[in-house]
Amino acid sequence: MKVKVSSFAGTDAAEIELNDEVFGLDPRADILHRVVTWQLEKRRGTARGTRERADVARSGKKLGRQKGGGVARHGDRRAPVFIGGGKAHGARVRDFNPGLNKKIRALGLKMALSSHAAAGTLVVMDSLAVENAKTKTLKADWAKLGFGKTALVIDGDMVETSFALAAGNLSQVNVLPAAGANVYDILKHDTLVLTRAAVEKLEARFNG
Repeated sequence: MKVKVSSFAGTDAAEIELNDEVFGLDPRADILHRVVTWQLEKRRGTARGTRERADVARSGKKLGRQKGGGVARHGDRRAPVFIGGGKAHGARVRDFNPGLNKKIRALGLKMALSSHAAAGTLVVMDSLAVENAKTKTLKADWAKLGFGKTALVIDGDMVETSFALAAGNLSQVNVLPAAGANVYDILKHDTLVLTRAAVEKLEARFNG
């Protein structure tokens, strides 16, 4: 698959050949759904577990006789009504760490990339350098390229410094290094922007 390489100057510099095994797959909704669900579950945090009545280390001896004491008929000091007693219906530690096969995860990422390529919303940039790292300059260049409402920009090992600084105040633009590429973020944005370095890293990630 061949894609034109764009630039902020508004000219197509050249063409780049994308690996069909990474960018040319037919997306499957069930695979993408499984990976996104797994990703969101992994992000969830659980509550800190509290000690309930059975977890408190206190005497289980009955406090007094059942009748005639003039007080409530308590069974032991672990009851929630006492200071130091167990919490009634306390928070439980829950497991939000599901497993998913590595092959499915890799396939999901390939399909997410392929979905943008098939929809024509995949853009390959020659360079992300922004003059003086100015947000105003980047905003003007971005408008000329006519991307969608939201865009995810993926660079190589590190995001180009001037672009990262310029895009910091643009809510519609998110940036990631190639190592952080993931299915959820890719699908969430209208446009996927890759640099040449990002394409090389992503293809090497699957071929390695």
